[in-house]
Amino acid sequence: MVKVIKKGLETSVQDYPGRIGTLNQGFPASGPMDSWSFRLANILVGNKTGEAALECQFVGPTLKFENDRTIAITGANMSPKLDGKQIPLWESIEVKENQILEMEFAAIGARSYIAFSGGINSEPWLGSRSTFHKAGVGGINGKAIQNGQTLPLGENKIITKRKIKKNSIPIMSTDKNWSIEVVLGPNDDWVDKKGHEIFLNSKWKLQAKSDRTGYRLDGPRLSFTEKATNKSLENGSEPSNIIDQGYPAGAINLAGQTPIILVNDGPSMGGFINPYTVPSSAFWKLGQAKPGDTFNFVEVSVEKAQLLRSEQSIVCSEESLESFNNNKEIDNNITIKKIAPIKVIDFEKNKLDEKKRRKMMEKNGLKNMKIRFFN
Repeated sequence: MVKVIKKGLETSVQDYPGRIGTLNQGFPASGPMDSWSFRLANILVGNKTGEAALECQFVGPTLKFENDRTIAITGANMSPKLDGKQIPLWESIEVKENQILEMEFAAIGARSYIAFSGGINSEPWLGSRSTFHKAGVGGINGKAIQNGQTLPLGENKIITKRKIKKNSIPIMSTDKNWSIEVVLGPNDDWVDKKGHEIFLNSKWKLQAKSDRTGYRLDGPRLSFTEKATNKSLENGSEPSNIIDQGYPAGAINLAGQTPIILVNDGPSMGGFINPYTVPSSAFWKLGQAKPGDTFNFVEVSVEKAQLLRSEQSIVCSEESLESFNNNKEIDNNITIKKIAPIKVIDFEKNKLDEKKRRKMMEKNGLKNMKIRFFN
């Protein structure tokens, strides 16, 4: 168990990937804003990557441990101290009963993650422990952690020292500028060529009026196609208005001339166009950006976005542990299975062979005969 001495600024329980399959009931996925750092924190303490942990926003908490535990802190650097002594990020830390963890303001990045061996054992809601603040559900009593609360933890696990490889740690911006990938759509045809050029070649400033629901951006005005300006009344009066539609996670919602990136706690539908969508692989950057930071958007294909996500998932595994390749202790935690040799099929050659077989059948008067071929 862990006692909350100081709650920090909206420190909440989250799990990964969050609350999936509930948008039709009006509840977003929630979950960690920076799932890259979150998953690696769990790897460090021997948990599954999705186990519930703490997301600390801008200012971290002060916690007192009521029993021995292994912890790990990743993400933004909030200068964590254990009994007044500085402790490192991105590696497992052994904590003893009655020791106190203190965290300060985020120097680089915006959100830190604290994982505990055994995970946070709060009551799941709709299949997830993730906190959705605005509806007051998930987490602990549906809210950020509070002073004096006790965090319930799962059964402690005894593991040996773990550390993340340097090249597996996300590189955070130190100059307040972020390059964010976007894919076109679903409503990119409502913005004209000039509008797209403006959007992709401008710096957009993150407003202070932003949270886990949406990131509001300041920047230049965009221009629209005739589809947006010459439309039927049910689509609304503004060029960015549209008949209510579903919103994908990461949609860049154009409310008038204000782009709003719909993040983890964002709405599932509404009446504004979404010319672009931020892919899930870039969400970690959004999670680590502070108000006043600037974004420049880089268009990528859907295939590229999927590749980036796959690469990130590989990084967020035990392969990112420094000892993964040369320390036998890791071998005790994984199962290696042999698989049969992989057969590579040339589908184009198969199609050609099939055509040849059909022609031969027709030539021999076997057009209407059903034949099954076996290798």
